[in-house]
Amino acid sequence: MYKTEDFQITILTLKDAVSLHVLMLSNAERFKRYFPKTLSKNLTLEASERYILEKNNEIQSNSEFTFAIKENKTDKIAGLIIIKKLNWETKQGELAYCIGAKYQGKGWVSATVSQISKYAFNELQLKTLQIISYKTNFKSIKVAENCGFLWRRTLVSEFTPTNELTLDMELYELTQ
Repeated sequence: MYKTEDFQITILTLKDAVSLHVLMLSNAERFKRYFPKTLSKNLTLEASERYILEKNNEIQSNSEFTFAIKENKTDKIAGLIIIKKLNWETKQGELAYCIGAKYQGKGWVSATVSQISKYAFNELQLKTLQIISYKTNFKSIKVAENCGFLWRRTLVSEFTPTNELTLDMELYELTQ
């Protein structure tokens, strides 16, 4: 789908199950607050296999698009990017992304968001993309801003992390 010298964006395959499972478990503390559902669906190798099959079915049905960010040198999954909450009538979708701690700070997420935005606009014919982030998630906000997303408003009581109070979230948008 997209490849640089260091990483590529690909559709998940069953051969990625071990790598996905390891990524999720080794970054569980990091992912538990903002990616609790994805984390909970990858706690065992068998669960990761089911997750990959589910994600491929969602791509086939155009309901959600989950892609792996893979390191070229090792072929290991470094992170995920998801086009979700698709509204085909308004041509709108939301991007969610995560990256393992050891891959952070390399610019891979910004490059991935940029490429997936092009894909969403050109291939899926979306008109608006959203990124929703917590105000102290500075790295996520920096990715949004680096990719041309503009802050629109605060979404009151938008997200409830596991075992926490409801959080207000910041809405960023990119329109074509």
